[in-house]
Amino acid sequence: MKTISYKRASNQEELEQIRTLQLQNSSQNITSEEKLQQGFVTVQHSLALLYQMNSACPHIIAVDDNTVIGFALVMLPDFRHEIAVLIPMFERIDELLLKDKTYVVMGQICINKNYRKQGIFRELYHFYREELQHQFDYLITEVATINIRSMQAHHAIGFKIIDTYQEDGIEWNIILWDWI
Repeated sequence: MKTISYKRASNQEELEQIRTLQLQNSSQNITSEEKLQQGFVTVQHSLALLYQMNSACPHIIAVDDNTVIGFALVMLPDFRHEIAVLIPMFERIDELLLKDKTYVVMGQICINKNYRKQGIFRELYHFYREELQHQFDYLITEVATINIRSMQAHHAIGFKIIDTYQEDGIEWNIILWDWI
């Protein structure tokens, strides 16, 4: 029986494992069928950026026997200009949210293929909330509307669509989980 634990990323090896898992599930590295059935990640972070983000507010990871088998990246708004494809999302968030509300962006979530459908997605989000709800009012992310599996999973957690927009031929849903 697998004993999965949830924690904040704390060392270089864990960040390297996040990067490996990210690349294995990148939309460029999986088939169209896998994208439809399993979902995918769009952005590929450099190790340096993962480290910078983690230093500011450590990422959430699921670990089985010292192996990262899932992650939910923590991205503070200060990193808005580090990934060009995310700038439109941050600009829209600025227009949508009241200025007195605080938020954190779930930069990306991914589960190892061998560990899916075991509740890890949900547990990563519950741990995320447990760790950060006292610092932020909302957790926000965006999901490509064609990533149906991800949209359904986020809806089940409690995320609500607050905006939909087109950027470079891709339709995106900005989704928000209200922690207040």
